[in-house]
Amino acid sequence: MAKIYIKIAILLAITGLHPLLYASLSPYNDLNIVVDISEQRLYLLDDQLILYSYPISSSKYGEGSTENSFKTPLGMHEIKRKIGDDAKLNSIFVARTNTNKLAEIIKINIDTEDDHVTSRILWLDGKEEGINRGKGIDSFQRYIYIHGTHEEGLIGKKASHGCIRMFNNDVVSLYEYVKEGTKVYIRA
Repeated sequence: MAKIYIKIAILLAITGLHPLLYASLSPYNDLNIVVDISEQRLYLLDDQLILYSYPISSSKYGEGSTENSFKTPLGMHEIKRKIGDDAKLNSIFVARTNTNKLAEIIKINIDTEDDHVTSRILWLDGKEEGINRGKGIDSFQRYIYIHGTHEEGLIGKKASHGCIRMFNNDVVSLYEYVKEGTKVYIRA
């Protein structure tokens, strides 16, 4: 039990120290997201208070920003586009368009050939020039999303092709809380 309190204290200290995240906090208590790759968790914060903690899956290829690397980029981002208003749970998106087909959700630990984007899309835009923004490393141009997956049995493990995968119910819930412009800090 003490370990969880230590992790929360460390997380709060880190989020409080990152200048771009700190600068984004307003007196109106805007919501912010911290993705902790070492824990495979996404935290929804109101100021520095953790409102929700969700398990995630980041890239099976590790962390990095290079185009075509299939790695999860680090650093400060923001949600540039929200896609999927009113889409049915488990809807498959192709090129950010709802196909109106439902994915078969795999609850066991199987990595399939498919990499379906399902239910909702939160399209991220890098905010740090030379780190996750700019030629050859741009998170938005790399189509880095927070999204649902049909491979729910792999959530909690590194399994994606660069995006942040979530359980479908979780990404639908998160989608309702955040807006375009919400800050997202991804750390290793």
